Amino acid sequence: MRHLAAALLILLLGMGSAAAETVLHRGNGAEPETLDPHQATGMPEAQIFYDLFEGLLARGPDGKPGPGLAERWETSDDGLRVSFHLRPGGRWSDGSPITADDVVFSFRRLVDPASGSHNGHFLWPVKNARAISDGRIKDPAALGVRAVDAVTVEVSLEQPTPYLVSLLSYPMLVVLPAEPVRRLGKDFFRAGALVSSGGYRLAEQVPQGHVKLVKNPYHRDAGTTRIDTVYFHPTENQDTELKRYRAGELDTTFVLPPQQIPWARQALPEHLRVAAQLGSYFYAPNLTREPWTSNVKLRQALSMVIDRAVLTEKITQGGEIPSYSFVPGTVTGYTPPLPDWAGWPQARRVEEARRLLAEAGYPGGAGLTVELLYNTGESHRRIAVALAGMIQQNLGIKASLTNLEWKVFLETRRAKTYPDLARHGQIGAYDDPHAFLEFLQSSVGPENFTGYANPAFDDLIHRSALERDPAARLALLAEAERLVLAEQAVIPLFTYSRARLVNPRIKGWIANPVDANASRFLSID
Repeated sequence: MRHLAAALLILLLGMGSAAAETVLHRGNGAEPETLDPHQATGMPEAQIFYDLFEGLLARGPDGKPGPGLAERWETSDDGLRVSFHLRPGGRWSDGSPITADDVVFSFRRLVDPASGSHNGHFLWPVKNARAISDGRIKDPAALGVRAVDAVTVEVSLEQPTPYLVSLLSYPMLVVLPAEPVRRLGKDFFRAGALVSSGGYRLAEQVPQGHVKLVKNPYHRDAGTTRIDTVYFHPTENQDTELKRYRAGELDTTFVLPPQQIPWARQALPEHLRVAAQLGSYFYAPNLTREPWTSNVKLRQALSMVIDRAVLTEKITQGGEIPSYSFVPGTVTGYTPPLPDWAGWPQARRVEEARRLLAEAGYPGGAGLTVELLYNTGESHRRIAVALAGMIQQNLGIKASLTNLEWKVFLETRRAKTYPDLARHGQIGAYDDPHAFLEFLQSSVGPENFTGYANPAFDDLIHRSALERDPAARLALLAEAERLVLAEQAVIPLFTYSRARLVNPRIKGWIANPVDANASRFLSID
């Protein structure tokens, strides 16, 4: 009998152990475009990468940059060399060591045009990075990154880069293991093959179903990581995601439908999380196509008739800030320039816009139809509908709406195959105006939001990189943005504010401007 009781006790203990697994279900917006961080550009992918990978630096529980794979670093007196020291004993999720050679390989891959990277321009401060990206230097080995020894990496810069530390915590600039990526190519980024460095490893990916991650036993924080398994659930329809949350299928939403925010403030105040973001929501005309390429007055007229206050107060309703500048006012120490008409009453703006439209060759909107392109999502649809109404009512221009699934939408934007205007959202990779303005340089290529090309703008960005005085540098960047706004190369709408629901039993969630909340910093009560 005692043997039977002991057997039953062991069985019950085993069952209790299995039941103790802690699982987190996160809403994640769109289906991830790719699990290759060097090719990805969207926030749904970034949320997954915060769990899977780390760079030399990483974002902490409050979103601020700090040590990642590197435990410390120092910068030379002239600001042109930075030495990073990897953590001793750092390992990939398969147990193999993380080395300086992995860092060198990853940085070369980021700037190599043959790799298909969409994020190489972030490394342009590194010596020879831009020339490699542009094809002027054919060998990626010329990049100014070298392994001093197995755990030390030296980065040589074209000019001092005050935002480098913040930049290297961006989730698309993470380090990948050299040997398996070389061997497997695209097949590396699949469950069963992918080797990671973050708090979790990839267990399963079901298209339009979920991405499943399990705790990485080789991560330095594995012993204190409280959540064992994380599911990222793509749900492009925000109302559907809310229903899933209320049904208990999700512990967090990716976003909250704007029209539901007032309800959430009343019904679920302990669940609602709202935070101002380091990001801009805007539309961009396709400057590679007419009539947008050469018709500044047409672009100005469209921007002037948009009532940003109506958009944020009646449509988004999530604490967004109406914006007339491309760089958000949330960037530390920077005061964005504004167009002269930003302070005008709306009626005066409309009157001036109609005059400009007539001078542009379209009096009363005659003969012009404008297509607004956006990706699937209820908030994007509502904003596009409101914009179309403002354009039609105030200018007489016929406006049509086209929405595309996330992956197709991204490729359409990059290829500039849309006829008129496309929706964009830019979350700053680092806390600096350059994180936004750099994308409007003519040399950026497909990642240039709008196809903007202005030598004067490019020169100002280049001069700002050489300027050592912080105030003078910010003044040059403001002058560059003033050019963009004068030509209305982008049409800013508002500064982001992220609203989502987080179950109160989730502990450790800190709302922050870069929307970084790695699962290893969380726990479930």
